[in-house]
Amino acid sequence: MSDLKGICVPICTPFRDGGASLDEGALRTHIDSMLEAKVHIIAVCGGTGEFPFLTEPEKRRLAELAGRQIGGRCKLIVQTSAIRTEDAIDNSKHAQGAGADALLILPPYFEGPGESGVRWHYERIAEAVKLPIMAYNIPQYSGFDITPEVFARLRQIDNVRYIKDSTANMLRIEQLAASGAKVFNGSDHLNLYSLMAGAAGCFSGGANAMAKETVQLYDLFEAGKLGEALKLWRRMQPLNTLLWTLPFNPVAKAASQLSGRPVGECRRPVPPLTAEQMAAVKEAMAALRQA
Repeated sequence: MSDLKGICVPICTPFRDGGASLDEGALRTHIDSMLEAKVHIIAVCGGTGEFPFLTEPEKRRLAELAGRQIGGRCKLIVQTSAIRTEDAIDNSKHAQGAGADALLILPPYFEGPGESGVRWHYERIAEAVKLPIMAYNIPQYSGFDITPEVFARLRQIDNVRYIKDSTANMLRIEQLAASGAKVFNGSDHLNLYSLMAGAAGCFSGGANAMAKETVQLYDLFEAGKLGEALKLWRRMQPLNTLLWTLPFNPVAKAASQLSGRPVGECRRPVPPLTAEQMAAVKEAMAALRQA
């Protein structure tokens, strides 16, 4: 299997009827929009996909729908985390059958184990499936920090090949890249700097609203056109900043709506943006459109 690299869009989960059910038609349209922009990877059931507020059948349905709609036109990552190792294995087996190219997996969270238990968790999953595993490091929510030293030991597990780091710590990205780890940045406002530091790619929730621009940013960087990349980055930065200073998912969904990609509002209990917050998102989107 070829290495994962480039822009990964953790897509928003579209809802209808006030969040009562998945909007499958909107999901297919949204995926097609990402494919049209030539994103390299699509991820489902991630944080931007509101996975804590999805039922297990809904998560599996999303994986199946995405696998069919993508049809090999880009890579597919499915987030299959669970506190119980047995549940994470079941989720991962289902994702493998649905056409996933890789799995995104958190350490067991909420009073989870120490490093030995985390390693055991990943080992058991790796034994059960053949797909590459991307460790998901977001210690502010998981309660366990996959430091560069810890990841160096986790990489000894055959399937554990990548790490998504969402600490919003540029030094962490640099340390991981310098160690030879295949790291994906998970903090939108650091995307360009992470690529400059040697990251293999970026997860961009903001790409739900600016997929074309995010791919263009990556292409410019790869072509060594840093001056042009920086000009584009300055137009993207207002929205990327809002994602990390206001509630992330409501901003991602509001911006997606404004870009012509209807995905509905977040599922409750997450509230919609206030009028003042929405005005800030509109201003950021206007900045993106400026030549």
